[in-house]
Amino acid sequence: MSMCSSSSSSSSSSSSSSTAKAWIVHSILAGTALAVAIGARAYLGRARKFRTRVVGIIPARYASSRFEGKPLVHILGKPMIQRTWERSKLASTLDHLVVATDDEKIAECCRGFGADVIMTSESCQNGTERCYEALEKLEKKYDIVVNIQGDEPLIEPEIIDGIVKALQAAPDAVFSTAVTSLKPEDAFDPNRVKCVVDNRGYAIYFSRGLIPFNKSAKVNPRFPYLLHLGIQSYDTKFLKIYPKLQPTPLQLEEDLEQLKVLENGYKMKVMKVEHEAHGVDTPEDVDKIESLMRERNLS
Repeated sequence: MSMCSSSSSSSSSSSSSSTAKAWIVHSILAGTALAVAIGARAYLGRARKFRTRVVGIIPARYASSRFEGKPLVHILGKPMIQRTWERSKLASTLDHLVVATDDEKIAECCRGFGADVIMTSESCQNGTERCYEALEKLEKKYDIVVNIQGDEPLIEPEIIDGIVKALQAAPDAVFSTAVTSLKPEDAFDPNRVKCVVDNRGYAIYFSRGLIPFNKSAKVNPRFPYLLHLGIQSYDTKFLKIYPKLQPTPLQLEEDLEQLKVLENGYKMKVMKVEHEAHGVDTPEDVDKIESLMRERNLS
């Protein structure tokens, strides 16, 4: 009986010990899972907050070698700058939208249709520098600046949203932009800027000439050439560095501001879209835009 009692006591003690160990292991695993969950939530919270505050800036200048007074030219009854502003307002990622100009006639026009205007100096060499100066004058702080071309009266809001999200998803890039398929008839037009990208979607080069250029010196109908759409967004920390970078040989030769970014070793994310380019570079383009708007019943 005593032996039986001793065995039962030992078994009970062993069972209690196993239960205690099981609870300890369970508690450790539960604690670990909770810590992982909290850590993941914190990480995702930071990811969601990455480059969240976005301002759209439309640079507009009156003096232009190819088309003086272009922002104020009327397209089906409205100034082109107004049409660009109205389309841009439809983008869901923009917290604020302003026009940056050095011309009082443009400023007065923009205020007339309700746009916020930032006056900038005449010394700005390009739209990027004008965006930087406007950013410095804004009261609120932003993480991303979208440089919206003022001569794109049919700009798609989805493109604005797309390049913002592309930059938010690429922490190693300081710049993002959009491209679309190049039409064969635009292959040798220097006003249609071409682009080549790597297999991860980062820009390699931009040119006014056809790139890549094959030894036949003809357009290859089977090659997917890319046309740069002009719109671009920047991380604001980089935008503050940009004006301090010296002009680069390729930038000066091609007269393309984005080449200064690449020549200085910064990464640029490129988003491919299916939308066509409808920019206004010359007075002749106005008739084309108006005809297209009539076809689409756009007023």
